[in-house]
Amino acid sequence: MLTRTDIAPTAAAAAGRPPFDAGFGVYVHWPFCASKCPYCDFNSHVRRAPVDEARFLAAFRAELAHRAAITPERTVTSIFFGGGTPSLMQGRTVAAIIDAIAALWPVAPDAEITLEANPTSVEAGRFRDYRAAGVNRVSLGVQALNDPDLKRLGRLHGTAEALAAVRVAADIFDRYSFDLIYARPDQTPQAWRAELEQAISHAVEHLSLYQLTIEPGTWFDRLHQAGRLKTPDEDLARALWDVTQETCARRGLPAYEVSNHARPGAESRHNLLYWRYGEYAGVGPGAHGRQVGPQGRLATATELAPETWLDMVERQGHGLSECELLGADAQGDEFLVMGLRLKEGILLSRFAMLAGRLPDQERIRQLADEGLVRLDGDRLAVTDRGFPLLNAVISHLAA
Repeated sequence: MLTRTDIAPTAAAAAGRPPFDAGFGVYVHWPFCASKCPYCDFNSHVRRAPVDEARFLAAFRAELAHRAAITPERTVTSIFFGGGTPSLMQGRTVAAIIDAIAALWPVAPDAEITLEANPTSVEAGRFRDYRAAGVNRVSLGVQALNDPDLKRLGRLHGTAEALAAVRVAADIFDRYSFDLIYARPDQTPQAWRAELEQAISHAVEHLSLYQLTIEPGTWFDRLHQAGRLKTPDEDLARALWDVTQETCARRGLPAYEVSNHARPGAESRHNLLYWRYGEYAGVGPGAHGRQVGPQGRLATATELAPETWLDMVERQGHGLSECELLGADAQGDEFLVMGLRLKEGILLSRFAMLAGRLPDQERIRQLADEGLVRLDGDRLAVTDRGFPLLNAVISHLAA
C-alpha cells in the first residue's frame, strides 16, 4: 500500500503530465444527422435544409485557436471526429479542419485520426475523400447485423449495405472499427453469439459492443415507460454479457475496456487517451474537453444548440458554456471513473497525485476480498467478476 511519502507534490503532478502523460487529443463534434435514432441521447440534430459547412468551418477554426491559446505547447497524438454523423461532411471540410489543427499544434507523425461514419453506400462513397484529407481510421455505426433490428433501431441502412461499407473501409483505411448494440428486445444469447461471430469475421481488429441502455428523454424511453419496449432482465443481460466476453476473447479480440474489444495493439488510441485521463481539446456544439493550463486542469463544455454555438463563436471566438477549474477531489473522482473502465486499471500513485490524498485502503480491501478488484503493487484494476458491477465498484471507491 502507498504511504504519505509516495505523494510528494511535484510540478509534473500539478500539471498531470510526465511521468503520467497520456497524450493530447482534439475532439471535433459534428452535430448533424440524417435522422435521430430512437435510443440516442447524444447531441445530434436533424436539419432539413443543407448545412452551411463553410460557416461552420470558420467557427471550428476560431474555436480551435481559442483552445490552442490554453495549451499551445502540446503535440497532438490523436484527432477524433464524432457526432452526430461526421460522414455527412464533405471531404474538403474534414481536410480543412485537420489543416487548422496542424497549423495550431505540432501533430505527431503517427497520430491516429478517426472519423465516425454511418455505413450507407452514400457515405461510403466519401471514404476516399476522407483518406485523402488525412483520416487514417474510421468507426462505423453498424449497430446490428439483421434487418428487423436495424429497422427497430431507426438505422437507415440494411445489413448488406453495412457489410459492403465495411469492405470499402477495409480497402481504403489502414484501420477501422464498427459498433454493435446488444441486449436488444427479444435477443437471445444464441442469436447474439451467431451475430457476434459474423461481426468478428468482418471486424479484423476492433469492435465496440454496447449494451442497450434506455436513456431518459429518448423515444425508446417513452416506449419503455409505456410498456411497449421490453428489455432483457438482469439474468438475460448478464448471459449476453458473458457471451460477449467469451466469444471475443476466443476469437482474439479481448476486452481492453468495458465495451471495447481489440486485437493487441489495435486499441483506439484516442479513446485510451480519455480513459487514461489525458488532455484533449473539444470543439463544436456540445463538445467537452480537459486541458491543463497554468492554473490547473480545466473542464470545458460548449453550447449544445448548433446555431446558438455558431452565433457565440462568431461573436466571441468560442462557444464555451462551461469552463471550470477542477479541484483535487473532482480530478481524483474523474480519474477513477475513467481509468477503472480499462482492463489495465489505474496507478494509485497517480490517483494520489491528482487527488492530493491516498485512496481509501479499507474500501479497496473490501472489494478485493469480494473478488471485484485486484491490487498488484501500485496498480488497481477491476476483475472479470467486477466488470458487470463496474458502476457499483466505482461508486464505492469514490464515495
